[in-house]
Amino acid sequence: MFHLSFFIFCISLVGIFAIVGSGFRKEIGLKDVKHLSLLFFVGSVGSLFPDVPAVWNYILNGSMQHTRIWMIPTHSLLFGIVAFVLAMMLGYLVYRDSSKAMSLGIFAEAAFLSHLLLDDIAEGGLTYLYPVYNEPMSIFVFMNVRLSGVDFFYYNFACFVSVFFIFAVMFMALLALKDLGFGFRYEPIE
Repeated sequence: MFHLSFFIFCISLVGIFAIVGSGFRKEIGLKDVKHLSLLFFVGSVGSLFPDVPAVWNYILNGSMQHTRIWMIPTHSLLFGIVAFVLAMMLGYLVYRDSSKAMSLGIFAEAAFLSHLLLDDIAEGGLTYLYPVYNEPMSIFVFMNVRLSGVDFFYYNFACFVSVFFIFAVMFMALLALKDLGFGFRYEPIE
């Protein structure tokens, strides 16, 4: 539930803002509800996609093992390509527009990456770069480092890099949502 909540309230906040605003203005029709349902479905599945093996492992083995499908780690960028391609194919089937299909794929990938970032924070490292580099690595290495334990430059650089990755995932979602019909619009104050 935490991955899903983080996706809905942090990654797709612009979409929620637009839905609420459109709802108050009574601008949402049946076609819009289908479009919004597709977005939330794809984003929700994308945010839970790395944990897919947990479902059948729980049913078949009674365990919650969920980090691999055969030899491929599900918490890797390689497995994220699967989420992107599946969402892009679904987007093309629904919209018949390659730009919107690509945006739906990017939106699913942003949801997938939000899952990886949260697990990285909690577990202290994932095999992001499988099969190129098979050891766990963490984007958030600075979280357990005291400023007195490292030099000032390293500490600030590590903080910047970590925040940048979170920003990049949120920006991916914003750009995808903008292409899919959501976005903020500046209205000058009179």
